[in-house]
Parts: sequence; C-alpha cells; structure tokens
Amino acid sequence: MMQTLIDPFARPISYLRVSVTDRCDFRCTYCMAEHMQFLPKKDLLTLEELDRMCSTFIGLGVEKLRITGGEPLVRRDILTFFRAMSRHLDSGALKELTLTTNGSQLARFAGDLAAAGVRRVNVSLDTLDETKFAAITRWGRLPQVLEGIRAATAAGLKVKINAVALKGFNEEELFRLVDWCGGEGHELTFIEVMPMGEMGEELRLDQYWPLKDLRARLAERFTLVDLTDRSGGPARYVRLEQTGQKIGFITPLTHNFCESCNRVRLTCTGELYMCLGQEDMADLRAPLRASPDDAVLEAAIRAAIARKPKGHDFDYSRQRVEGQMTRHMSHTGG
Repeated sequence: MMQTLIDPFARPISYLRVSVTDRCDFRCTYCMAEHMQFLPKKDLLTLEELDRMCSTFIGLGVEKLRITGGEPLVRRDILTFFRAMSRHLDSGALKELTLTTNGSQLARFAGDLAAAGVRRVNVSLDTLDETKFAAITRWGRLPQVLEGIRAATAAGLKVKINAVALKGFNEEELFRLVDWCGGEGHELTFIEVMPMGEMGEELRLDQYWPLKDLRARLAERFTLVDLTDRSGGPARYVRLEQTGQKIGFITPLTHNFCESCNRVRLTCTGELYMCLGQEDMADLRAPLRASPDDAVLEAAIRAAIARKPKGHDFDYSRQRVEGQMTRHMSHTGG
C-alpha cells in the first residue's frame, strides 16, 4: 500500500482543487480585474497532463477532486477530462468529482457532467437582482445562470449556491437568497471576501462583511442549530429550525479553518499551492514533463506537502488588510 500524503501537522491531504483554466467569461470585481492579462495557452497543462497529474494525486490518497477556474467549463474539450476522471470513480479510488462554476455554461454541459459521474456542483451567485448581478460580474447575465441552475437540477445534480458576503451590496438580500434557495431546494453557503488580487486595501475593507454579523442577522428571524456535518471542505453548517434548511459559513477571516485543512490547490500551469493564503508554491509541471516515470512527480508532490504551513495570515482587524495576496483568485483556483 502506497503511503498517503500527510502534512507536517499530521493532517491527511485528501482533497485536491484543480484549476483547469485562468480564463472566465465573467469579471467578478472581487476575483479579477476587468481587463485581465491571461496566460499564454502554451503555459497551461494539457488535458492529458491534467489527467496524469490528478491520477498521481489520487494514487497518493486524494479522494475528492474539485475542478475550478477561472470558469472551468470555458476550457475547450473539458468534458474529455471529466470523462477520464470518471474511471477513478468507477474504481472507488475517487469518492467525489465535482466543480465550482459561475453557472453560465451549465445549460450546455449539465447532462454530460452527470453522465461523467459528477453528482453535485457549487454555483457562485451573489445576488438575485439582475442589475446588481451585471455590476458585480461585469460581463455576466443572471437569466443565463438561472437557466444553467435549472438545467443542473433537471440533470439530477445537487446544486449548492456560494454567495460572497459583500457589505453594502447583498446585505439587504440575505433573506431573499435564503428564501429562494429554500424554495428551489439548494443548499446555501456564505463566504467572507478574501484579500486576493491587487484590488486596493480601501475596496477590500469596504466590501468586508463579517459572517458573524451575517449570522446574527439570520438569528433575528430563525433559530440556528449548529451541525457537525462537514462536506470535506472548510464550511461549517447550521440548520434553520423553522425551515430545515442547511446554511454554510466559510470564514477565513473571523474564524479560520486551518486546523483541519485537508486540501491543496493546483493551478492550470502546474503550480501547487499548499495554502490559499501563502505565497509558497511548488512547480509540479517541471517534474511532470521531465520524466514519464510518475515516481519523479510523486517525489515532488511529497516534498511540497512537507512544506504545507499551519495556516494563513488573512486578517481584517484594526481596519487594515493583513496577509493580502497579490495574485488573483482566478490564478489559484476558486
């Protein structure tokens, strides 16, 4: 039995998030600049290289694979990759294959994703107001996303809505989002905005809505029951007693989740980030391309995991943004 991946703090690494492209058909204000300089396509891992990379991680004990971007579904021939990964679901080595998407392409791909073994998707959706949606995404259209969500549900995919909590933007929509998700049967997770990308400190502070304040607002209307449920990621969950809904909170700022971190992130160029909030990374593209022998790649992966830090340094306290990352979220993967 091959030894699985254990980091220096005795945390098993069982969850890999893989960015398959840095490109996106939206330009969300908290994620990337409006006029992004995207990577040359020659720098990206090919779909065959992504297959080999992910298969190596799965051989080392990764059981959950989340595909991200950019927007993963704008990558040409991306279904080829999903179909290739389905063999690991069939063997039982991979327990879950899923993706995070903006929903714009789901109407086209939902059925094929389900056929490839995807059972649930996370859809990023911060507002149900069409005008505000266009403003926050810059290039997005809300009806297209809602159509995609309906197509995913029709294909049998479980949909979880991820909403970034943005002060002054979607505060007044808190209960509208909760009610809509409840009516549609979607789980809902709120995420604190993270200091990723060169957006400016003032903008970050203006956007930051602590989830402890959001939770307090929810508690004005609902009885919140803390749950022990974990989805394999960083969210903590409550149940709304009155409706039975499950609401998640991802709180990298007010209550970080580093002590139980089981994940690493691979960029579309083969850089492995052991922590979202640290700059240290390992180049896995070079060993991947240097030898057809996976032992070289495995050694590079193990060496990288041995450098995984205890946690990140994100902090918005004292009205300053500490631990800010200059790379955009779309570079690392959602």
